[in-house]
Parts: sequence; structure tokens; C-alpha cells
Amino acid sequence: MKIQSVEAIPYEIGMRKPLLFASGQMTKADHVLVRITTDDGVVGIADVPPRPYTYGETQDSVVAVITKVFSPLLVGADPFDRNKIAAGMARTVGNFTAKGGVDIALWDIIGKSVGKSVHSLLGGYTPSVRVSHMVGFASNEEMVEEALKYRETYGITAFKVKVGRRPARIDVEACAALREALGEDAELYMDANRGWNAEEALGVARACEGLNLLYFEEPCDAHEILGRRRLVQESPLAIVADESVPSLGDVARELHTGGASAISIKTARTGFTESQKILGLCEGMGVDVIMGNQIDSMLGSVATVTFGAAFKHSSIRAAELSNFMEFGDFIINEPLEISNGVIAAPTAPGIGATLDEDKLAAYRLDKE
Repeated sequence: MKIQSVEAIPYEIGMRKPLLFASGQMTKADHVLVRITTDDGVVGIADVPPRPYTYGETQDSVVAVITKVFSPLLVGADPFDRNKIAAGMARTVGNFTAKGGVDIALWDIIGKSVGKSVHSLLGGYTPSVRVSHMVGFASNEEMVEEALKYRETYGITAFKVKVGRRPARIDVEACAALREALGEDAELYMDANRGWNAEEALGVARACEGLNLLYFEEPCDAHEILGRRRLVQESPLAIVADESVPSLGDVARELHTGGASAISIKTARTGFTESQKILGLCEGMGVDVIMGNQIDSMLGSVATVTFGAAFKHSSIRAAELSNFMEFGDFIINEPLEISNGVIAAPTAPGIGATLDEDKLAAYRLDKE
């Protein structure tokens, strides 16, 4: 079996409501669908979410690097040789989500060709994972209303709270309002998306000490090296690295040099292959992981639950899996469902998703 063709299809779907956070906002999903086809007709798919405010990738750059740089490496290759392919792509710096999408599509081909779900091939630890919902910037009343809706409708009891505004007391008060409304049993944690400097972030961590929060994600820019290390040492909350750890090497650096005490794994940027390595490093060091959300589409969320449910260490905490419900539509035939606060990992061969070709045709941007 050899790879015959590689497609990178730009498409756009609107959001039902904007998601606001410290480093940007999402009003539409301008993503790229990766489709890899073999000479015997097996098709692997993945979704790539370009985030210029996080990694510098754009929809156009993702399409270009996949079709002009990665495609020559892929066409004619055996899809089972994913580590060889990864080594070839590694010669191109950056482009994390483009590489992640290619890797996921290769795993999809592998699973379909052997008739097994990728969830089972990766390890198949648990059939489902708990869901955490991400609450964006809004008034306290609106944030509480959203959280209560997701709890009452879907049984979700874990919430990531977007913070990073000035004055910082706005976000401290928002966290306090959510804690009061949701009660002590709810799991709450903050994500500042680098919105503050280290000194501001330390003040927020101390101000929230009585709110029983689990984590404080990317409170300041990791390039603020000395301040970040002091923050990790003095914060009453565990500091989660996210945007600052887009690769295995970055994870190793931040953990070994004291830049973080927990890690967010996002399959959108490290695929399945590198995510396995990151997870193994964290488990071996006794470091908590969260399966994060790149404001993923439903197809992207399929990859997250597939990986997160495959291992014990990645399924301990609730995974960020609900924000696809804020998209105006989806392009796969098998919708994910949240019930009693969990999502089941797909069991069909591959990643367990197939394209709705009519919807892809309607939303793709490269139509003649």
C-alpha cells in the first residue's frame, strides 16, 4: 500500500457565538481538511485548525506547506512508515498543526487498513472520557448561565474559565461567581492565554486561593523566563503549559527547567505519534496532563477523545471536548454526543469518522 494523493482543503464554518479569550477571538472556523488517499482506495482524514495568534499558522500557510512541502514526502510512501514520514516533516520547522493533521490522517489509514479503531490500536484504556467545557469572556451572569446550561443539559461538571483581562479582579470575580453558582463539587480551572505578566498572574493565583481551583494554564508568556519560574515556585495553583509546549522538546524543557508543573496535550498540534511521547514523558515524571482544546471542530474533537480515552494517564482529568457545539455545522457523518458528562471514543475502524461530502462541498473555499 502506497500513498497516492494528498489534499489540503480550506473550508469555513461560522460559529454560533464568538469565543473570546486573552490572545484572540473565534467568530468562524477557517480550518483545513487533510485527506490522504492510498493506491488501494483507503482514505485518511484529519482536521487542521490554524491559529495565527498561537503558532503563526494560517489557513493559507497550512495548505501551502502540506501541498508543496509535505506532499512530495508522502506520495509514494507507505502510510505505516509514519515515523519515517515524521522525520521528513521535522526538517521543516514549526507548522505544528499541519504536521499533526498529517499524522492523524496516517493513523486513520492504518486503522482502516487493519480493521481496528485507532482508539484500540493506541491502547483502548477506557471507552469514554469526562468532558470539560471552556467558558469564554463575558459578563459574570453570562458565564454562569453558560456553565449552568452545559451542566444541566449535558451533565458536564468540569469547566475551564478563560481569564487574562485587566483589571485582573474582573476574572477573579468571574471565578468566584462560577464557584458560588456551581458549588464545590464542580472542577474549575483558569486559562489566561498569556494575558498577564508573571507578577500579575501571581497576584491572581493568590487572590483565587480560596476558590478551590485545579490549575492555572499559561498565566504569562513562557519567554518571561525568570518570572515564570518564580510563578511556578510560589503559585498556590499548579501551572499548566499549553501554547508554550507545541512539541516534545518544548515539554521537556519547560518541565526540566521549572516552567510548568502540568501539561496540556493537544492532538491538533502533536498528532497521535508525538502526543504518545509527550504523554509517556509526563507519566514517567509524575506530571498531570489535560487533553486540551484548540477550539476544535467535531472532527478535531474525534481525534482528542480517541487519544484521551486510549491511555490511563490522559483520561484521569476531564478533557476539553465540548466547544464543537458552538460551531454552526460539522462535516462528518457521525456526530459526537455528550451524555452524562462523557463522550464515548469511536469504535469504527480508523478514527471512526467519515466525511459528509455534500457539506464539505458547501463549505470549502477552493471551489472553482
